[in-house]
Amino acid sequence: MQSTALTLSPLTPLLRPLNKNPNHRYGSLWNLSSLKPLVLLRSINGLSFQKASHLSSCSRFNARRINEPFLISDGRCDGFKVRATPVPGNVGDTNDSSGLATSMQLGAMFAIWYILNIYFNIFNKQVLKVYTFPATVTAFHFGCGTLMILIMWASNLYHRPKLTRSQLAVIIPLAIVHTLGNLLTNVSIGRVNVSFTHTIKAMEPFFTVLFSVLFLGEWPTFWIVFSLIPVVGGVALASFTEASFNWIGFCSAMASNVTNQSRNVLSKKFMVKNEETLDNINLFSIITIISFMLLVPAAILLEGVKFSPSYLQSAANQGLNIRELCIRSLLAGFCLHSYQQVSYMILQMVSPVTHSVGNCVKRVVVIIASVIFFQTPVSPINSLGTTLALTGVFLYSKAKQLKPKPKVAS
Repeated sequence: MQSTALTLSPLTPLLRPLNKNPNHRYGSLWNLSSLKPLVLLRSINGLSFQKASHLSSCSRFNARRINEPFLISDGRCDGFKVRATPVPGNVGDTNDSSGLATSMQLGAMFAIWYILNIYFNIFNKQVLKVYTFPATVTAFHFGCGTLMILIMWASNLYHRPKLTRSQLAVIIPLAIVHTLGNLLTNVSIGRVNVSFTHTIKAMEPFFTVLFSVLFLGEWPTFWIVFSLIPVVGGVALASFTEASFNWIGFCSAMASNVTNQSRNVLSKKFMVKNEETLDNINLFSIITIISFMLLVPAAILLEGVKFSPSYLQSAANQGLNIRELCIRSLLAGFCLHSYQQVSYMILQMVSPVTHSVGNCVKRVVVIIASVIFFQTPVSPINSLGTTLALTGVFLYSKAKQLKPKPKVAS
């Protein structure tokens, strides 16, 4: 059902009282109180009333719901125009529709996050399998991200931040550990199966708790410690039964956990003042650009100039031609930067705990997709270890929601 809104606006630029009483003009307006029940909406160059039920007859005039404006014939109300317009009767419907639209948008963003992550791991594994230079590949990924960021800023798709020295002093350490985390992850993916790398990276909550105790003095609750038991046990069980296990792949994945979680601890320890804080998307963009500038000379120093025709041809001899290698490298760089940007966008819309649960589900999706695509042999014990570790990560995310009860002073 719709209700009716009466909007009164002056017909002339200047309103004059019709008698000597200066308040008489306003008194005539108060005669509208007979239209009950009425709710005052707002006053902008006139008065607007919302009628919550059918209008009743007035001793001054009878207001009828019509589509065209009409004039009140009463002399004391002369100079005002009354327009009857429909007003939505149920404002809650609008809130419900907006909530549904937000939920659908959030669901679509989670789906995009997962799909881009799956394709990144597939393309990245295909490239690193034949082109065994992880530092060069990681620098190329950061280069793709830097190019996308510059295009985003140049086309005003997102506002460009203004950096201060205090912000750079905080961001540079974060960029260093971010660079190391991505580099070590690519070293692991190049050495072992994608599913095993992500199983090891399920150990991230363990290092989060460890570094929070060591550097921040934040002691975990009983339930957080309890949730870490299946995480550690599951990773150990999966490692013992992993067919592609080697120490370089295992240690590099574990080291990436250390760097990634130390980045989170650093961001808490060296928190920038609120008036100087960057939003998540611009913060990630600045970190990506700095990581690219740091890793290019480091990759040349560690691996030499490997992006040459001779090395590309040697990679082509192992299964991918040069064109396919370049296309997959570009797609991996695009997917990496895109899914990380989407991840930060989701983080702005939901709580950190919800984002953590979504990240746990993402690992499950990536592991299953990589096992199916690469036809990775998985033993029952290996599957049990992976499931146990991911279950522990989920329990850890839920345990973070439980706030300890405040101690009552005796």
